[in-house]
Amino acid sequence: MALPIEDYALIGDRGTAALVGKDGSIDWLCLPRFDSPACFAALLGTEEHGRWLLAPAEEVVSTRRRYVDGTALLETTFTTADGEVVLLDVMPTGDGRADVVRRLTCTRGSVRIRHDWVVRTDYGRIRPWVRHEQAHDEDVIVAVAGPDMFVLRGPRLPRGHEGHHRDEFELEAGETMTFSTSWSPSWSEVPAPLGIGERIRATTDHQRRWSQRSPRDVPHADLVQRSLLTLMLMTHAETGGIVAAPTTSLPEDFGGERNWDYRFCWLRDAALTLESLLGAGYETEALRWRSWLLRAVAGDPADLQIMYTVDGGRRLPEVELPHLPGYAGSTPVRIGNGAACQRQNDVLGEVMSALELARQAGLSENANSWALQRALVDELAEHWDEPDNGLWEIRGPQRHFTHSRVMVWVAFDRAVRAVEEHGLPGPVEHWRALRDRVREEVLDKGFDAERGTFTQHYDTREVDASLLMIGLVGFLPPDDPRVLGTIDAVMTDLLRDGLLLRYRTVTGVDGLSGDEHPFLACSFWLVSALAAAGRREEAARLMDGLCALANDVGLLSEEYDAAHARMAGNFPQAFSHLALVQAALSLR
Repeated sequence: MALPIEDYALIGDRGTAALVGKDGSIDWLCLPRFDSPACFAALLGTEEHGRWLLAPAEEVVSTRRRYVDGTALLETTFTTADGEVVLLDVMPTGDGRADVVRRLTCTRGSVRIRHDWVVRTDYGRIRPWVRHEQAHDEDVIVAVAGPDMFVLRGPRLPRGHEGHHRDEFELEAGETMTFSTSWSPSWSEVPAPLGIGERIRATTDHQRRWSQRSPRDVPHADLVQRSLLTLMLMTHAETGGIVAAPTTSLPEDFGGERNWDYRFCWLRDAALTLESLLGAGYETEALRWRSWLLRAVAGDPADLQIMYTVDGGRRLPEVELPHLPGYAGSTPVRIGNGAACQRQNDVLGEVMSALELARQAGLSENANSWALQRALVDELAEHWDEPDNGLWEIRGPQRHFTHSRVMVWVAFDRAVRAVEEHGLPGPVEHWRALRDRVREEVLDKGFDAERGTFTQHYDTREVDASLLMIGLVGFLPPDDPRVLGTIDAVMTDLLRDGLLLRYRTVTGVDGLSGDEHPFLACSFWLVSALAAAGRREEAARLMDGLCALANDVGLLSEEYDAAHARMAGNFPQAFSHLALVQAALSLR
């Protein structure tokens, strides 16, 4: 059975990532890419669906974890009655390989270690053919199934037994053992041994150089740095695509159907990540993401999708995996995401806002980058008044969502600014007229004068946490009475145990059964909205409470179940971490 979500930590090589449990088990890993089929899938099933365990065989008295300062190298310290052992987990970066390195060091006494290596390809469905062989003058274990080959190396290799490779051994004070699993295409030769010491040093140096640029003049600066490092790990090093999370189907509603695959690149999430990076001083990252965007959306602007694969691919068919019992019995387990084909009119607003910030930071446009933005805005001008599925990917009827309309205004506003402030060509009079028309419509149809608040969509009096963005994107001043009324209404209607829901699911607006827990990004938006409205003390108190919800290594999931003090949803979640960074910057 999988651990509580908060008991996992992330390691990654910017091509993919793994979740490592407090118990020393890697329960989730997709190789060689974020959206590749998992080879360790115990997170969504049992150990029979694949895992890699290295941990004390005897009772553990205490467990401590930390990331090595300024890096994503994970140290887990196990204390037993007879000794102490430190497990270092790292995925080396910058070498184009796909390796997981696990180093055990006994620091006191002696500890008996249990080793269990269980590879299952295709999300735990297929047992590979496993054999011992000699390669590069050493003994290795090779597992092959279809296109995948996995190679286990180490000074003491486990033996096969009923589909597992198991071993137990003593580790004495001062002794170290290092194991590695490498992925390679099955038709290639067994890859050469990794220069482990050199690659760990290079990875440490690279990550520390990157993280040292994180701002220190913000509240919770260490957690901001961890969030930025986590966002870096979820950015594909080669393509520049930013995944929303490295996992699929961790439930929003335990035991329910709200289980989605987040291992893809949402334009919205990526644009908001870029805004967070720019706000934190990471200007050079903007160019790589803009290059990814240009490749991903190239073609007819009418074919724009809301999400893509990390290399810009468009096909993300949603498939259910009935062989997996799901995390905490939450089914179905899904891969792919059917929301890719939805209409979400807010997306271009987030993209144009991020690219405007990039221009302000000094990133000049080239002929292709501005031509693409202009074409996308012109396409939006033809369809902006159509209903959509909204920010939250509603699977019920399309609506005229107020947040979507506000972000349509943002798209036209940033296009106007590009012409007026940066001298770029475009039909500025037409865009300006559309911007004014959208604003007038939102103020007329999206505002409930009786309650003094904006509404979720034009046909309801319900509110939605996304309305907090109205004062943050410049649609109205953040201290406008209508914005202040909306903040108060959102807090009145959507706060649960001190945290914000996205919306009230009991209305049935999303077309799904069951409930969900407070969405952490929304609560961070509330911090930003309160700070912008001048309610900084209130914002700071909320920020302190939210940061206390991070797990022991500073990671956040999508949602939080305060009633049971547990995380929910995919983990770690880019949306939560980018919103944390933005909230901290708002309190600077």
